[in-house]
Amino acid sequence: MNETNLDITPVVAVSACLLGRPCRFDGASKPCEQAMQLARYCKVVPICPEVAGGFPIPHPPCEIEAGTRPVRVVDATGADVTQRFHAGASRCLEQLRDADCRVAVLKSKSPSCGSGQVYDGSFTGTLVEGWGVAAALLRDAGVDVLDETQVDRLLEPLRRARVAHNAGEQGAQA
Repeated sequence: MNETNLDITPVVAVSACLLGRPCRFDGASKPCEQAMQLARYCKVVPICPEVAGGFPIPHPPCEIEAGTRPVRVVDATGADVTQRFHAGASRCLEQLRDADCRVAVLKSKSPSCGSGQVYDGSFTGTLVEGWGVAAALLRDAGVDVLDETQVDRLLEPLRRARVAHNAGEQGAQA
């Protein structure tokens, strides 16, 4: 008899700062309740591309200079930190591949993790269309990249699957 294993646990990478880890440039975190709820339904792989790239905590804020090709990342002192961002992004991609992870929930607007909008490099709070270095690398490698405002896209189907699975188990026990 061929049985389907309904206990296969999906794997989701999540920005460590969204899980409450104080790894942001300013030494803070940005806890997101929905991102933390993923652990109820998934194996969560915490990632932080900036830490993986060797940045200390804290460190000067960084932004992607708008319109630069290839992408150039600078910190608030004007130092070019692009290579550290690429190194951290590559290490995170390796982590996801090792974990067979195809979905990532990343911190919006970040020069590492932003998906769709990032700060423009002027350090004035101005947002422009664009992708963070790690978010772009993961997306280009086939990972579905979401930000913390989109976590419900993952949670709702996972909740429904859990309810259906539990209902099936209860029916089988009757």
